[in-house]
Amino acid sequence: MLLKRRMESDELMIIRSLNTRMELTDKEKFHYSNLEKGYAGEVKFDQLAECLQEERFIINDLLLEINNSFFQIDTLMISQSGIHLLDIKNFHGDFYLNSDKLYNAGTNREYKNPMDQLKRSTTLLRQLLQNLKENYLVSSAVIFINPEFTLYQAPMDQPFILPTQLNRYLNDLNKTPTKLNEGHKKLAQKLLSLHQTKNPHTKIPHYHYDQLQKGIYCKTCKSFLISTKNYGFECKQCGEFEKNEQAILRSVREFQLLFPDRKLTTQIILEWCNADLHKRTFSRVLKKYYTLSGNTSDTHYK
Repeated sequence: MLLKRRMESDELMIIRSLNTRMELTDKEKFHYSNLEKGYAGEVKFDQLAECLQEERFIINDLLLEINNSFFQIDTLMISQSGIHLLDIKNFHGDFYLNSDKLYNAGTNREYKNPMDQLKRSTTLLRQLLQNLKENYLVSSAVIFINPEFTLYQAPMDQPFILPTQLNRYLNDLNKTPTKLNEGHKKLAQKLLSLHQTKNPHTKIPHYHYDQLQKGIYCKTCKSFLISTKNYGFECKQCGEFEKNEQAILRSVREFQLLFPDRKLTTQIILEWCNADLHKRTFSRVLKKYYTLSGNTSDTHYK
């Protein structure tokens, strides 16, 4: 039973938007690329995990905190035998381990060893369970999801699930009988209640309103080369068509994500979208999806 679906993090959505509306540094682009790859890998694992039939609770993207230490769990499964903590990695290419350090075989660039993060998350989860007076066995594993990934010199005593082992791993889980009881349900509900919505360790590039490119861009190829046509927008680059209402609403939500402290007004959205549409069109969309608030001199939407 899936209790918490995977969602794109605010960090990913913000940097994705900034990547479209401003020029990121090489370091910021590298971080953004890793976020996109990581999310894609997690979604792919979710699709594979749909094959699991036996009773279990599945919680995705769980951010927990204990003693001022935050730790994030990609996928947590609660079954009769205990808790499975899974860290999903979407590495691509040939890698090797040397003295517990992970390197790309082609570039010799060092990467963070996933075992370091897995050990930390497992230890903190066990501490949290002890505080909750919950006695459950915790097993953890790193799932390498990308079929184009190879790990040379992989030690057999490490909980690595390589791409060629993934189907067998899921099949073994499926073959293990598991029946959930009220205690499992209460544990799942408790962990969900402890989920933190804000991660203090996110890396958001510095930005301000004036430096961002204004306009509605194509939802598919991110091009600003769009034109109005048949009560919608047509992309001149890829041909994608989107109705006015959907395009405006998408841009409004993007504005709210980037500037949560700024008041939402028709004028600011008119400027943000910078589209060849009448002001009444923007007002109609805002009135449909938001509530008008404030007095005459301070009218805005919530």
